Amino acid sequence: MKSTITIDVELDNGRTPETISWSATDSTMESARKAKAMMLSFWDGADKTSLRIDLWTKEMMVDEMGDFFYQSLMSMADTFDRATRQTEIVNDMKKSAQEFYKKFQESQIKENKV
Repeated sequence: MKSTITIDVELDNGRTPETISWSATDSTMESARKAKAMMLSFWDGADKTSLRIDLWTKEMMVDEMGDFFYQSLMSMADTFDRATRQTEIVNDMKKSAQEFYKKFQESQIKENKV
């Protein structure tokens, strides 16, 4: 069995993403889904390095970026839990993500008051 995930990125003249859309062959979606940002990571076992593609469109707002990172950090903690069952480390990861989000929200409040 094989599944193909397709990611389309339209760039402006300055090579900044204008639109990001994705689809998967085994999805129930009838058409591609739009996204304002994406983070894609691969593990290169031979070189023992993480290879990443991080993109966001001009439409991605700062508050959305904070939400996106918080949810991504929490999801990575859940994935690490399923892979390792290292509950104490997972709890630390989630606590760190929650602290990040609290500080982010506080900074947004300060910026909006100015």
